[in-house]
Amino acid sequence: MQRALREAFYAGAIALGLFVLFIGLKTDQNISNELILVQRWGLLAAVVITTAVGRFLYVAYGQPFLANQKIADVATGLLPASVASRFFLFPAFIVAVIVAALLFVFSRSLAGWVGAEPAGYLQFLRALAVIYALACVIYYFRGFIHANFTKLGIAALVLYPIIVVGMLSLMSWSLVGGLQGSLKWVDNFGIQILIYVMLAWGLNIVVGLAGLLDLGYVAFYAVGAYAYALLGTHYGLSFWILLPAAGAMAAFWGVLLGFPVLRLRGDYLAIVTLAFGEIIRLVIINWREVTNGSAGISGIPKVTFFGLMSFNVSDPNYIGKVLNIATSSAYYKIFLYYLILGLALLTAFVTVRLRRMPVGRAWEALREDEIACRSLGINTTTTKLTAFATGAMFGGFAGSFFAARQGFVSPESFVFLESAIILAIVVLGGMGSLVGIAVAALVMIGGTEVLRELDFLKQVFGPDFTPELYRMLLFGMAMVIVMLWKPRGFVGSREPTAFLKVRRAVSSSFTKEGHG
Repeated sequence: MQRALREAFYAGAIALGLFVLFIGLKTDQNISNELILVQRWGLLAAVVITTAVGRFLYVAYGQPFLANQKIADVATGLLPASVASRFFLFPAFIVAVIVAALLFVFSRSLAGWVGAEPAGYLQFLRALAVIYALACVIYYFRGFIHANFTKLGIAALVLYPIIVVGMLSLMSWSLVGGLQGSLKWVDNFGIQILIYVMLAWGLNIVVGLAGLLDLGYVAFYAVGAYAYALLGTHYGLSFWILLPAAGAMAAFWGVLLGFPVLRLRGDYLAIVTLAFGEIIRLVIINWREVTNGSAGISGIPKVTFFGLMSFNVSDPNYIGKVLNIATSSAYYKIFLYYLILGLALLTAFVTVRLRRMPVGRAWEALREDEIACRSLGINTTTTKLTAFATGAMFGGFAGSFFAARQGFVSPESFVFLESAIILAIVVLGGMGSLVGIAVAALVMIGGTEVLRELDFLKQVFGPDFTPELYRMLLFGMAMVIVMLWKPRGFVGSREPTAFLKVRRAVSSSFTKEGHG
């Protein structure tokens, strides 16, 4: 207990020193447009106390409990029951399903029955019940899920818009209401996450497979976006023509970046790639005659269904007129969802195939030891250039899709923070692991979007509290936790793709000095 109290005091003191300027004081403007400091000592005290209490509980009770989990019973010789088996109980699962179902059915009437403030807490309770029920299902069928994770994941992604529209239609008792209500869930939680999954998979080729630390990956994202925006608005070319063109242009810039950094490794490589990303952003800002500077480019044409159907209501081949269905803006979002899903799966397929080819094995050899790679006769110049070009190509694909989705691009969308977020997803998921990176993107980007839905927190911390502003704090906490818990990421793996599957006996004549 003395150690727990001492570490709790230290943790509280560190939290006070870290957050006194971030949380305790806030800059604001008064009615005279003057800069003032707003004191938030109560919120700071809550954060410090929460940190100290959490550290105390972990040291006093958490560490002894985890240690006891490794001690077998003297009489039976068995280890204690796992925490998961005691947490995911079947009666609790039934209760969670019933609570979630009831709150879903009566969601429209909660505010009228109990008031707006309690209704927000009940919605949060519904979210917790759904999460617990899903966690129970994953725990009970963990063996089957682990054996078929990829197939189940792809099936869930394909069915996601259909499930969302179906559930919202049941809640509103209207298909049109379900389509309109699905806009936020398909766009913010579907398309947004898949964009970052695709970007992280593209950066994974450079960082995870080839071992080249790239801090300017957002530059290729910007090249693809502006390539589509400029060519689409000035020449009226189709998205399906400009998509490969944007990828090729980004790959070209990837090769241009690769040549100056052929002799660089480690921190020096990171600094040069960071500078490259900033150069691209500054060129976009200052080359006003072409890029329109900080004002950006608007009026970017939408994607059509291969020219057969359009998503503009005024067009004669609008999808609603062609298929004789009700007019809705949700059709375009659902189409974009499946488009980015296809692009992301294409990225994963190409990455898996390349890893099994000689170029992929050369990337892995380069990642492990560049000197040994060169001594084996591998051309490290072409190996690095192919890694940069391939990763940049997928960044260009994602950029062109981003421009088509937004209809507007500006330099503010391609700052260094975007590169940091993409790199953080790769590191958290596990460099080289496609599944781990997808899980990390789902947790980090999806968690950021979930923060926007926690309106009840404003009732706890005040009406000026904005939960989404703390997303970077959560990024930092997640990285610290993962680096302590699993240093190689969620699904980190460094196994080579080429290895001997069968053990073979080696004659002693080959093991003497000078022969292996």
